[in-house]
Amino acid sequence: MKWLIDAQLPYRLSERLKSLGHDSRHTLDLADGNRTTDAEINRISVEEKRIVVSKDRDFLDSHVLTGLPPQLLWVTVGNVSNNDLLVLFESLLPAIESGFLESSCIELTSTGLAIHR
Repeated sequence: MKWLIDAQLPYRLSERLKSLGHDSRHTLDLADGNRTTDAEINRISVEEKRIVVSKDRDFLDSHVLTGLPPQLLWVTVGNVSNNDLLVLFESLLPAIESGFLESSCIELTSTGLAIHR
């Protein structure tokens, strides 16, 4: 899968996905880094067919109202350590991957996944 990790999530998430064989970019990898606009993230997600991973509610609203980004993993785990986030993400990665076969929007919570239809 191809991922685009938003600014408020750790760069290590992108690195971990790469180590697991995924194509992943973090906003820090982009020309404007963590100042990359939501519109630019949406454009890249369309052009490169990437799933946007973000904590930002604006992406959920945009996805629902306009279909952009086309695929969204909305992270609502609350305040957890980066290590705990990485462990949770990795433990649920197979379910996340299969979830995107049936839905364009998945919510990652502290207790699991919510597949939005």
